[in-house]
Amino acid sequence: MKTSSSTWKQFAKNAPLFAALGDDTRLSLLLQLGEANLASITQLSEGRPQTRQAIRKHLQILEDACLVKGVRRGRENLFQVNPKTMAAASQSLAAISRQWDDALARLKSFVEE
Repeated sequence: MKTSSSTWKQFAKNAPLFAALGDDTRLSLLLQLGEANLASITQLSEGRPQTRQAIRKHLQILEDACLVKGVRRGRENLFQVNPKTMAAASQSLAAISRQWDDALARLKSFVEE
């Protein structure tokens, strides 16, 4: 598979994003935020074996990767999914999928010849 320079740069730019998604807890937090729209650390901690401090550390990693953002409401810090970053991740995954589809089509053509 040959990757253009601009495509490679986009993948490299999104590497921290995918690294952040490589943890079960962070992935489940992101899914929970997708359903709730806005949630506090207390709400996100309910029913989980991790402490609120551990959940906060996971949220910080998601924030650093721009997957979620914190919003102040009074004394409470609420979190929400960052749709722009999710769209960028989706575009990267679609590009990878297209590359694999092309590679599989070339392989199929080669095998059938």
